[in-house]
Amino acid sequence: MKSTILRTALLGIFILGISLLHYLTPLHLHYLHDIFQRFYYLPIILAALWFGFRGGLLCSLVVSIVYAPHILFQWGGQLTLEMERYLEIVMYNVVGGVTGLLAQRERARSLELQRTAQGLEESYNKLQTQSERIMAIEDQLRRAERLSTLGEMAAVLAHEIRNPLGSIRGTAEILRDDYRPGDPKHEFIEIQIKETERLNRVVEEFLRMARPQPSEMGRCSLREELETIVTLTSNDAKNRKIKLTLIPPAGDPAVKADGEKLRQAFLNIVINALQATPTGGTVTIATQKTDSLYEIRFSDSGPGIEADALARVFEPFFTTKPDGTGLGLAITRKIIEAHNGTLEMESEPGKGTTVIVRLPISE
Repeated sequence: MKSTILRTALLGIFILGISLLHYLTPLHLHYLHDIFQRFYYLPIILAALWFGFRGGLLCSLVVSIVYAPHILFQWGGQLTLEMERYLEIVMYNVVGGVTGLLAQRERARSLELQRTAQGLEESYNKLQTQSERIMAIEDQLRRAERLSTLGEMAAVLAHEIRNPLGSIRGTAEILRDDYRPGDPKHEFIEIQIKETERLNRVVEEFLRMARPQPSEMGRCSLREELETIVTLTSNDAKNRKIKLTLIPPAGDPAVKADGEKLRQAFLNIVINALQATPTGGTVTIATQKTDSLYEIRFSDSGPGIEADALARVFEPFFTTKPDGTGLGLAITRKIIEAHNGTLEMESEPGKGTTVIVRLPISE
């Protein structure tokens, strides 16, 4: 509350000081008036950054009301000669509204990302009670989730930032044609265009940083990986009084994969199945060969998923759990697709859920 009052008072002092400069400066010093009218942008932009869209627009309206009498009475209402000053009032309101809207959207996005990060942190803390080996794998899964979240944020930010940047640059290029080189406004517009290009390069660098590193592919035994997952989750299944069964595949099926990432994907699926299965239920893992693919089916006897939720289970941040993050299945799907495989889910309310992973056979 004190901060709001202090900021409001500071804006009022800014506007009052600039207005006094206008009203007390002789009219024949027109170049000083041109400078003073630009000073009004400072409180307008500050109000937009501090108070959002309403603050920026309200401040620009106050500036317009304070500045208008100076044009009408001191300049004698010379509409034709002073058209630029009337247009400046319009720009005050445009800048206040647009800057406030952008600042408000950025603030909302930051709060949303903070809530997401807090939810992720709480989910990770719950996994720390498991065994050392599970903790090690969960640590790897955490890194993958961070990369996935960073990629999602990069895509959102690129969309939210690039479009306004393109509009700003296009508008600036149009305005630049109205002023010849050497004119102060032409120079300001050139600066605006260069800064827009710089921001676009920053977005590109952020996207490159968010891209995950390439996987280290090699021969990977499905039998060994599935047996490892069963070993890791058997204690959790026992505590939940759930029967966890692995139907061993015939022979030693192998795929070309990154063993650690594939293990992360399988672990994610099994943990979801255990969490969805009530006490006394069953979770079954079975593998079969179909043409040039290996099909791994993870089936549980849980309550199943409604059709509306089933269509969105692979969307980032969508979850039906009260304490879930909504990232597990989205990350799992990306891992499987990175191995040239597919991930599907079949479910029916009251009849359980089956997650189907299909991976190409290694030559």
